[in-house]
Amino acid sequence: LSMKLSWLVIWTGTLFLNLVTADCNITFQTVVCEESGKNLSNIPNNLFQNVTKLSLKNNKIALKDSDKEILGHFINLTELHLNENRITELYKNSFCNLKKLISLDISNNHISTVHKGAFSGLNQLSVLNLSYNMIAQLDSDPFTSLESLTVLNLQYNLLKYFHIKSPLKLIKIVLAGNPWICSCDLLDLCIWLTASNVILENESNTTCTSPTKEKISIKMAIQPADCKTEKTSLENTITSTSTINLRSSALITALTPNITGNNGTHTELPLLGKSWTFLAGVLGFVLGTTLLIFTAVKCPTWYHYVISYRHRRLEENEPELFEQKFSADMSSPSVLRTNSDEPIVIFEKIHAFGDREDGFIEDKYIDSYVNEES
Repeated sequence: LSMKLSWLVIWTGTLFLNLVTADCNITFQTVVCEESGKNLSNIPNNLFQNVTKLSLKNNKIALKDSDKEILGHFINLTELHLNENRITELYKNSFCNLKKLISLDISNNHISTVHKGAFSGLNQLSVLNLSYNMIAQLDSDPFTSLESLTVLNLQYNLLKYFHIKSPLKLIKIVLAGNPWICSCDLLDLCIWLTASNVILENESNTTCTSPTKEKISIKMAIQPADCKTEKTSLENTITSTSTINLRSSALITALTPNITGNNGTHTELPLLGKSWTFLAGVLGFVLGTTLLIFTAVKCPTWYHYVISYRHRRLEENEPELFEQKFSADMSSPSVLRTNSDEPIVIFEKIHAFGDREDGFIEDKYIDSYVNEES
């Protein structure tokens, strides 16, 4: 009875495994699951947990957060194929639980951005395939944590530069099919390719697209001496500019007056920049305009005097013989005789001008003087 019960448990377990892992081939050491070309939008969660090789190529997987969680359950995974899917960006910790992963293929996707910690946790990763994507900017930072990485495939992306911030311990690298610009920005890559023992696969087709049309391998396109010459030229330009500025400063210092300090030494006045000069000019203009307006409003006497002074003084032929005196109560001029023979003429203060008067004061002294003479 116990023997029959044991066989029943084994048969039930085998049937259950066959239902769950219908497309997985189970051997003594490996479990290979093939889920290719099934139009999947997400990673299936009904796969055998001890899977070691998983192929999910030619589907519609975008590697969302739910897919990362499901992948984290496959702790024994050594090979993962996610090529020909719809992945657009590799975020931080996308494969962090796959500590036994050796080979990762995510080629033929739409990847444009690879974040720095995208491959963190993949301590055993040896082969990484990122070919046939849309990566335009990339440096060595995402790969520095991959201590076991030996093969890196970056061919047929949109790379113009690839900055090596820290040396990579690779055996082979594939960089063909990218629009490389051979300038001094590519110098660190050229130095690393030359100094290390890394193999540049398909080197004859790994050439510059600009500025030259000649097919020159990027490994030999840029020499340190070329960039040194360019750097020297730039330094000379900066030095000449600095010299001109120093000469200008010396001239301004020579023209600036000195003041004497308390201890008898001469202290140079601080130089004012153009902004201070402009500010001082604006303040002077504003203060002058304000003072002029204030004077015109508060002290109007001076300009009323100028405006109202429109008459002309009469000419006097003999000023010593006459004395003029005005009276507000007299209506006509009269001549008074005193003990002396000198006549004194008294004039009446003329009232305000009438409507038809021209603004000139009538001088009646002339007529009286003429009558006395006659």
